[in-house]
Amino acid sequence: MKNTTSYQKVASYEAKVGEVKKVLLLYSGGLDTSVMLKWIQDEYKAQVIAVTLDIGQQKDDLESIKKKALKFGAVKAITYDAKDEFAEEFLAKGIKANASYQGDYHLSTPMGRAILAKKAVEIAKKEGADCVAHGCTGKGNDQVRLDGYILTFDPMMKIIAPVREWQMDRNEEIKYAQKYHIPVPASMDFPYSVDDNMWGMTWEGGEIEEPHLIAPIEKFLTTYTLAKNAPNTEEFVNIQFEKGIPVGLNGKKMKLSQLIVTLNKIAGKHGVGVVHMFEDRLVGVKNGGVYELPAAHVIIKAHKHLEKFVSTRMLNELKETMDLKWGYLCYAALWYDPIMNAINAFNDKVNEKVTGEVTVKLYKGSAKAVAMTSPYGLDHTSFTSIGGYSFNVNASAGFTEIYTLQMKLANQVGKKKK
Repeated sequence: MKNTTSYQKVASYEAKVGEVKKVLLLYSGGLDTSVMLKWIQDEYKAQVIAVTLDIGQQKDDLESIKKKALKFGAVKAITYDAKDEFAEEFLAKGIKANASYQGDYHLSTPMGRAILAKKAVEIAKKEGADCVAHGCTGKGNDQVRLDGYILTFDPMMKIIAPVREWQMDRNEEIKYAQKYHIPVPASMDFPYSVDDNMWGMTWEGGEIEEPHLIAPIEKFLTTYTLAKNAPNTEEFVNIQFEKGIPVGLNGKKMKLSQLIVTLNKIAGKHGVGVVHMFEDRLVGVKNGGVYELPAAHVIIKAHKHLEKFVSTRMLNELKETMDLKWGYLCYAALWYDPIMNAINAFNDKVNEKVTGEVTVKLYKGSAKAVAMTSPYGLDHTSFTSIGGYSFNVNASAGFTEIYTLQMKLANQVGKKKK
């Protein structure tokens, strides 16, 4: 391990050795948190309670993670079921906002961190812990999200981020784990790590972070079918929405968490929702990532089409601008800032009429909204049966003449000057 003295703690909330007695570790069972479970015990001489939040992980074995935490020194290991709260209080807001960042990344990790920090403070207070530890690096977004959100809920809470302190790279962490016989999912031959919840799996490490290399997705995208191996037959799914939220899938009513989990399997079978990104991180660097977001991709695609269908052109234009801002704020660790409450209130209003059904075609990695119905649809055929809509084509020529007047005048003036 490298010398840790070069890291200087300048923030008042950073815990120092000897001042904390019981640490709540946000434990995923991955490389970083597996190593730091022992490291905190050795360095801080503190008891460690491991907490794993169940937010619908698509690949993680939560029972095995709990057993490993206890085996390697946690005085207590807690698995907290937050699936429904995550879906209904966090992902629902993301759906109404058509959650995306710099493309088709649907913000699974940023929304997951928002609930993780909230629950960490709740559980820490209940367990009498005076410190929260997490596995975020000093160059990533998640340290800002978790530290900021934890302090939002409890400004007096101390925080340990061992990866910032110890300055081990991934290979050194792997060697540390091997030295103490700690089983970890990463190895010298498999340097990839994943953050996993029902809304998406975000992969980083190895070639993923090298812009000149092609990420070998065959090595790590093993939960679902790769697009090249997907069925040669297209499949149609029908999603029912009420006020912007999915409430049914293929005619069957479901709570949101169940619908997302079910749709992940259906869309994942067709290789849908795999996104390659090289994004702007919050802390000022650019970084590569590969994301698996089957259900999220289909739901956002369907919601966006239905929302446009029931809203006016001007409202759609404003909504696109607000969605872009929402995505950047969510990514940038500002979930609990009042600006998000204001935009969410706007989204609630817009989505009052986002009710109906959308049919999405899944085929070889693509998801396309191909049909939709809504009692609030603004297409002209929605009104023909009740005689309430009549388009007078005689007005078209006059409208065109007035609408294009300034464009014509500008060009005529330009020609005169020449």
